[in-house]
Amino acid sequence: MNQSSKLRIYITIVCISFLQGLQFGPSPVLAQIQEHYPTVSTSLIQMLITAPSIVGMVFAVVCGVLVTKISKKKLLLLSSAVAFVTGILPLFVDSFPFLFAMRMLYGFCLGLATALNTAVVAEWFVGDARVVAMGVQSASVGAGIAVTTAGAGILGAKVFSNSYFINFIAAVCFFLILFCLPETGVAEQSGDNKVKVNARVFQIAFLGFLEYIFLISYTTNISMHLAGPLEGSTSAAGNLTSVFSVAQIIIGLLLGFVTRVTKKATLSCAMLSFAAGAALLVAFPGNFAMLCIGSLLCGFSQGAFIPTAMVAVSNAVPPVAAAMASGIFTCFSCIGQIVSPFFLNTLSKLLFGESSTVNVFKLCVGGMIISAAIAAYIMMGKPSRADQA
Repeated sequence: MNQSSKLRIYITIVCISFLQGLQFGPSPVLAQIQEHYPTVSTSLIQMLITAPSIVGMVFAVVCGVLVTKISKKKLLLLSSAVAFVTGILPLFVDSFPFLFAMRMLYGFCLGLATALNTAVVAEWFVGDARVVAMGVQSASVGAGIAVTTAGAGILGAKVFSNSYFINFIAAVCFFLILFCLPETGVAEQSGDNKVKVNARVFQIAFLGFLEYIFLISYTTNISMHLAGPLEGSTSAAGNLTSVFSVAQIIIGLLLGFVTRVTKKATLSCAMLSFAAGAALLVAFPGNFAMLCIGSLLCGFSQGAFIPTAMVAVSNAVPPVAAAMASGIFTCFSCIGQIVSPFFLNTLSKLLFGESSTVNVFKLCVGGMIISAAIAAYIMMGKPSRADQA
């Protein structure tokens, strides 16, 4: 592949990642949305971030079959269009059920984009180049989240609904993908190169489930966690989420180096990074500097965990099955996102007597430490032949 072709693929990867980043658009204005719809429960407000995962997990798996019928490029163009339409329409309808429904429909884009991002990388890169490309993918997801959340926070500072304008990003992505991604047709099955997965894929997907139960709590709780002079500040919430995303960008660009150092312990180290970050969030809810450090550590977790896990599942299957393996991982991760608000809020009430962001982050500290131990057990063991493609 020449440098010009490689650049176009990287631009496509960045665009797909920005489509994924739109999931977190409402994050900095969740508190304002709750004030505007006071009769809606906190968990449902938080699900504006996690609800797209309900639809997303279905289409992430379905994508594994769709790529044998429809080209990746056409699927990505459709995803971009859906993201734009569902993101802009709530500007014209002041209704929480309608907003929630549009977020659910955005899940179609989220599911396809997440699965296809890995599939595009697997199609165009191999070996160490795949790790580097997945690092770029992770960094660009972080950039997408940073731009989306910071932009939405600024746009929605006075009127929260103005934050919806951030979804024009999807329109830009549509045209960039249209011009940059080559049309390679549908994925062909032949011989051993068939759409099939194995036990190793499900083991890593389970780790993704554990990671996201706790990881997503950062985005769904940070704007409500601020205390003291920071309380109610959309700009502070947006900036902290951007710090989280910048950390993901940094670790994504350094992923090749990080994986060479941590080797099979990369996933465990990523989980422990979040545990450390959540501990700082618990201890310093009103200290912006310490919250920034905590956000960095939480962002490092996502930046290292997701691409490393995606490389692992794509390496475990034949090339044509990369979208299916990625879809299964995405499905498990989405389930983790969906159950997270209810699971953590309910457990917080049971163990601490009330559901608060401080108590939720306490649970995340303990939960991630246990999850890191499970990840170490799974990843340190050598996969059996039956687990490998």
